[in-house]
This record gives sequence, C-alpha cells and structure tokens, in this order.
Amino acid sequence: MIHGILFLALAAQAGQAGQAEAVTHLQAGVEADKQHHLDVAIAEYRKATELDPTLAQAFVSLGQAYLETREFGKAVEPLKHALELSPDLVPAHQLLGYALLVQGYAQEAIPHFERAKETTALGIAEIETGQFTQAVTNLQAALEQRPNDPDILYYLGRASGLLSKQAMDSLLSAYPDSPRAHQAMAEDYFVLRQMPQAEKEFLAALKERPDIPEVHMELGNVYAKSSQWDKAEEQYRAQCKLQPGNAEAEFRLGSALLQQGKGHEAREELVRADRLRPEMPETLYALGKASLLDNDAATAEKCWLKLLSIEKTTDLAGQTHFALSGLYRKQGKTQDADREMQEFQKLPAGSQPAQR
Repeated sequence: MIHGILFLALAAQAGQAGQAEAVTHLQAGVEADKQHHLDVAIAEYRKATELDPTLAQAFVSLGQAYLETREFGKAVEPLKHALELSPDLVPAHQLLGYALLVQGYAQEAIPHFERAKETTALGIAEIETGQFTQAVTNLQAALEQRPNDPDILYYLGRASGLLSKQAMDSLLSAYPDSPRAHQAMAEDYFVLRQMPQAEKEFLAALKERPDIPEVHMELGNVYAKSSQWDKAEEQYRAQCKLQPGNAEAEFRLGSALLQQGKGHEAREELVRADRLRPEMPETLYALGKASLLDNDAATAEKCWLKLLSIEKTTDLAGQTHFALSGLYRKQGKTQDADREMQEFQKLPAGSQPAQR
C-alpha cells in the first residue's frame, strides 16, 4: 500500500517536471520564431508536444510554424490535435482553416472559419464551393471591418460577378425568350462593343415589354457610342418619360441634345439633371457647355468654377481648365486665360480636352 502511494507521488512529480520542461521548450520556440529561425522553432515546439501531449498551445504553435514555412500538409495534424484537446480554441480553428483552404479542401475549412468568425477566409472558401450568396454576405461584412482592403475588394468583386453570372445563366436557361433575357444578352454585347447585336437584343426586349425603363437608357447608350445622337435622344426621352426622377437619364438627354447643337434644349434638361442630383461634375461640365452655346457665359463660368471646387486632378478638371481658358480669352481676360491654361498644363498628359 505504502509503495503504491510512493509510486503515484513520484509519477506526479515526473509529470509536473515534464510539463515544466515542455513549457520551457515552448517558450524557446516562440523566441526562435520571433527571430525567424523557423527550423529551430519547429524543433522546440515538437519537443514540447512530446514532453506534454496535453499542451494545446504547443500544437497550435507547431501548426503555425509549419504554415509559416508553407508546409501546409504538416500543419494539419498538430492543429487537429490541438482542437481535440481544446475544441473551442479559436486560433487553432483559424489556422486549420487556412491550412485546409490552401490545399484545396475548402468545404472542410468552412466550419473552422465559422467557429473563428474569420469572414474574409470564409467568403473565399464559399466562393470555391459555389456558395456565392453567402460569400458576398461574408465578404461585405469583412469589408466593413477593413475598408478598401484590396484582397477583400477583389474577392467581393469575384463573388458578386459569379453570383451575377449564376443568376443570368438561370435566366437564360429558364426564360431564353423573355425580355430580361434579351436585355441580358444585349448588355453582354454592349460590353464586348458589338453594337449591332446589342441594338437588336435591346429592341427585342422593348418589343415584348415597352415599359422597361432601363432598356431605353441602355439602347440610348448604344446609339451614343455610334454617334447616332437623334436616336439616342429618342431613347433618353422615353427613359425620362418613364422615370422623370432619373438624374442620369436627364443628363444623358441633355448631352445628346448638346451633341446636336441644341444648346437651349440641352440646358433645360441639364438644369433638371443638376436639380435632381446636385453638383455632379459631369453634369456641371455639360451644363457649362450648353450655357455657353445658349449665349450665357456667366452661367458657364459659374458651372465650371463649381466643378473645379469638386474635381482637382482628373481628366474632367483638365478639360474644364482648358474650356475656361478659351472662355476668358474670348472675353479679353488674358491674365485669367493664361492662368487656366497653366493649370491645365500642370495636370497629367491624359487630361486632354475632349469633345462632348
């Protein structure tokens, strides 16, 4: 009996000593890791796991070191063992998810990212498994936490594009002759700059359903691309009739009228566009040109100066400085004209005057 008690006491002391030694190796591994001596760190972490197979943190650190050396396959086993010891260990879930995802096991990685609330990696894994709706939701949440992160923006764009394609494929498969199917095909042709095909599909959509407002806008854009301004004007007018509160439609109608030299009519539409959506730079530029064509130089100057208080270094700013220079020179204001030309010349070479 006494010998049994002594044996248990000695075993406990040995176990405590092993745990202490394991922690020492774990700490040594952390220090080596900080110095980027990853081979040493891995050896120390492995020794810690051997001395104390219940030390979850040692297994997590070993798995992380393997990830740092890009030995993703070797990282999986210690991370899984860490979760067997401590199922709620968030870093282990996060790292194991990464190790699995990098190797292409996206479906297996998803539960770990969910447990870790790692929305970015979760969204990427969901893209890989075709869960585009969930991917968009999670990547949008990630973007709120890290605005303008280029990786998140890329994957959000990719997920959104794939979700859109999935929806369009379903539309074209289930309703190939519907107005929306014709519209979708027309939009694809427009992107590909195949304007005759785009026109044909938009017209087919309008034949079946004349009250689709955005199709009039899009068909107007087709005509604008080929400088068929009278046809563009007709479509933009139809859009404005269906949606009198659409500022873009008013802007585009005004621009089409301006291209035809109808300064007074263009000005009326552009004033309406500016009222619906104030201080849009493109509207202000076009309104300035229309005002000048309508013999109102004061309003043209006012619009362009307002634009320059919003836009500083863009192509549109360059065009506006150029236009102001011409306006001032016609008025005999040589000093003002020279100043605006100097501002124009300061801007990048791409900021060239454009015909609108």
